[in-house]
Amino acid sequence: MIVGTLRIELAIPGANSLKDRRQVVKSLVEHLRNQFHVSVAEVDDPQVWRRANVGVACVANETAFVNRVLDKVVDAVRGDPRVSLIDYEMEIL
Repeated sequence: MIVGTLRIELAIPGANSLKDRRQVVKSLVEHLRNQFHVSVAEVDDPQVWRRANVGVACVANETAFVNRVLDKVVDAVRGDPRVSLIDYEMEIL
């Protein structure tokens, strides 16, 4: 069993309230879940309006597959105009 984890730090420049932030993060989380069939959750303090950390997990039987899926998740986040990717950290166990 191969487990891959990904922690993504995001900037949300268009968020002017916690409601705006929640809306963007919730939409992004659902999109990633549906498109890539991974587990996704917000993993930080939701009180900062323009920042968010999202955790992603993928389980499979091949390292290469897990790596490809998590790379595609990063690419999808980079391509989302509502957020800016600040940093990410990937670990495959």
